[in-house]
Amino acid sequence: MTVDEKRPPLGYAWYVVVVLMICYTLSFIDRQILALLVGPIKSELQISDTAIGLLQGLAFALFYTLCGLPMGHIADRHNRRNLVAVGILLWSAMTALCAGARSFTSLFLARMGVGVGEAALSPGAFSLISDYFPKERLSAALSVYSMGVFIGSGLALMVGGSVVQAVTQLPPMEIPLIGVIAPWRFTFLAVGLPGIAVALLVFTIREPLRRNALRRQDGQSAQLSTSEVIEQLRLRWQSVAGVALGMGGQSMCTYAFTAWGPAFFQRVHGWTPAQTGRNLGLVILMTGCAGMYLGGSLSDRWLRQGQREAPLRVGVLASIGVAVFFGLAFLTPGAGPYWTLGMLVPGLFFLAFPIGSAYASLQLIVPNQVRGQVTALLLVVFNLIGLTLGPLLPGVLNDYVFHDGRMVGPSIGITVITGSLLVIVLFRAIYAPYRRHHALMHPLEEGAGA
Repeated sequence: MTVDEKRPPLGYAWYVVVVLMICYTLSFIDRQILALLVGPIKSELQISDTAIGLLQGLAFALFYTLCGLPMGHIADRHNRRNLVAVGILLWSAMTALCAGARSFTSLFLARMGVGVGEAALSPGAFSLISDYFPKERLSAALSVYSMGVFIGSGLALMVGGSVVQAVTQLPPMEIPLIGVIAPWRFTFLAVGLPGIAVALLVFTIREPLRRNALRRQDGQSAQLSTSEVIEQLRLRWQSVAGVALGMGGQSMCTYAFTAWGPAFFQRVHGWTPAQTGRNLGLVILMTGCAGMYLGGSLSDRWLRQGQREAPLRVGVLASIGVAVFFGLAFLTPGAGPYWTLGMLVPGLFFLAFPIGSAYASLQLIVPNQVRGQVTALLLVVFNLIGLTLGPLLPGVLNDYVFHDGRMVGPSIGITVITGSLLVIVLFRAIYAPYRRHHALMHPLEEGAGA
């Protein structure tokens, strides 16, 4: 059975969300900073583009996704606040250690460490937020937390390029315990060391009571074995698989754009990196945050009205908007850069629209003892799909279908439309099973939304 003890004040709950959102923002800045340093890293370490690709992709993504599973296990059994704080310290330390890397191997190992540390954040954060908020407000809360994706990405584009340019013009500097380093290496220290302060900020969060947990007959929270966790997931396999694979399609859209969007404006329209960063960064920051929050709020509103599959409906609506506006942005013949940028405003708004509600969808249908692990499973599936196919498909289309790097726009458009259709088909297919799984966790609402 489940119980739901009295929750802390809503104001404090929102404070927790803001703190965790700051953590998420820092994580995206730390994971993306290497992309701004490709030139000096290649020059000093004498490595190829393929090696750079491994540092940005495999070194981080593989360990980020695979380590998420044990991190989810820890989050479901131990103090989640402490798990998040330790993760921040680890990824920040490993980012700072990148400053001292003298070879491809040492930089690869440091990037692995960044991925391992960041794997601790979302399983712990999702579970914490789910215990601080009632289900009717959970989508909005997780949407605010997830704004860190767009704040971090936007700041990396808008500010990162200018900071890197300023730092790389400095003379070599001597750092205690590291020695004399090239100025570009200081960038890793500049983004890594603030993690200490952010980790200390996390300790202002109180570990909440675990709510909506499976209980023993004496009322105590039951400890689930691995086989029992698997059984809980098996009971809800249609919803878990549908949401995870559908979010893989959404992630495909996101990574296709972030990997190739800047290249489109530079190759096709001749924009400079600084011009590209300023314009795209501003659009990502504003439309991403607005779409994320409003999508979560709409899901909560529909849920209060009794539509149990509300998070999925938001995903379907958003994916239609993504397909339409990204298609207009990148598949309109002869369109100028500001037409594309104008279409990206609603396109990126809809791209962000379903993220918080999709995260909330699985938190709403599993018991507390499974929340961290289902979050980790979701991240594994959609990151492997998104990080693999999102950047890959436009490149394949450029090389083997169009045979022209300047056709990157249609390549992005085709990839994004494909990913959007995947979301629409999968989310729509699981409306009925999702309603059943929601009722399994919230039996007192039987008949609502029928």
